[in-house]
Amino acid sequence: MKIRQIEKPDNRSIETIIRECLIEFGGNRDGLAWADDSMHDLYSYYNAAGNRAYWIVEEDGRVLGGCGIASFAESDEICELQKMYLASATRGTGIAAELLKTALDFAGQHYKQCYLETLQTMGAANRFYQKQGFTLLTEPLNGSEHFACDAWYIKELEKLN
Repeated sequence: MKIRQIEKPDNRSIETIIRECLIEFGGNRDGLAWADDSMHDLYSYYNAAGNRAYWIVEEDGRVLGGCGIASFAESDEICELQKMYLASATRGTGIAAELLKTALDFAGQHYKQCYLETLQTMGAANRFYQKQGFTLLTEPLNGSEHFACDAWYIKELEKLN
């Protein structure tokens, strides 16, 4: 298994994984990543600015999942963990923790806090985020675009040199 930054040919594979996960958890609707304009071309979106990036988990040439970091609501201090999804066969294997560590190491170079939005129906993901030090919020941060989410988290980031 290796974690690397997204390349243009990865767009179709990661979009398929994200959409399959959203269908699995009832997230195939407006107000969630399902309707994001960038879903078909994550490579271009995440490579358009130096304070955002997207990582792919790959094994034997096959994309297994990914996640991104980008500014939340154009903030210079808060980023958002975006589109973190893994193929169902890889969940519970430790890959998510490695992927998240990669993303948060990058985020710590650019931001003070990391925000994320998800669904309560994604129980394992919610437990995972809390285990990784994210604090559950009672409401979304101002500027949220994913109005259909119902679980919101924040994490203080460690500044890395």
